Amino acid sequence: MRLGWQTRLHVWFRLLFLQASWSYQRMQGLGFLFALLPGLRKIYSEEQMREVSLRHAGYFNTHPYLAPLVVGAVLKLEEERAIHGEDRSIDIDDFKEIVAAPYAAIGDALFWGGLRPLVAGITLFFAVKGIVWAPLIFLLVFNLFPFWFRIVFFEYGYRHGIKSVAYIQEHNLPDWAVRIKEAAVVVLGGLCAFMVFSHLLDHQLPSWPGLLALVPMILLGVGARRGMSTLLLIFITCTIIIVAGIFWIDVALFLKL
Repeated sequence: MRLGWQTRLHVWFRLLFLQASWSYQRMQGLGFLFALLPGLRKIYSEEQMREVSLRHAGYFNTHPYLAPLVVGAVLKLEEERAIHGEDRSIDIDDFKEIVAAPYAAIGDALFWGGLRPLVAGITLFFAVKGIVWAPLIFLLVFNLFPFWFRIVFFEYGYRHGIKSVAYIQEHNLPDWAVRIKEAAVVVLGGLCAFMVFSHLLDHQLPSWPGLLALVPMILLGVGARRGMSTLLLIFITCTIIIVAGIFWIDVALFLKL
């Protein structure tokens, strides 16, 4: 038995409220069950629903943007269990437990640690230029990609079931998280350089000292790629900022004399 598109759409919309009933005891467990219910009611009878619901109401926690991949796969596994029986289907609780933590780590790195700073850096260019719509631009651009992920991941999980795990590996999402973080660093570095140049030009100061900031930025990027300690990178960055600030103040005082 295959769930119709109306039922799958109903489940997908409910996933938008995955964390509405979040708690420290079960995390996203109740939200996970709430999203599954339209599909479970199509698969199981009323007599079976109590047992199945209790099984899915337990602890569950993963990244909300990757949760549709898990929900879609679980629906597929529940269909196979209802058709073939317990002995021919994978233990669904074990599957949820196995994929939840890795998906959470990948999602945190990809969306919170990579995409959000990247989009924030891009929209800050608009804010610096005085465009009042910058916050709305951030919301639009940032939510566009997660929205696409939610749709594609849910449908892929439902179509392929347990094989959907290979989707993460095939598309190298952890590597994409690293690349997006690197892009965010470049964008934020460019934003800093843009603000420095704008400030110097506004005060009629020579802009050539700002070019010197590119050298330590490049060196810091190389150091980060080679695994340099985060504390050391912070120390070097603060030192560069202090030295550059003193240098530019001296230049400004010299030109006023």
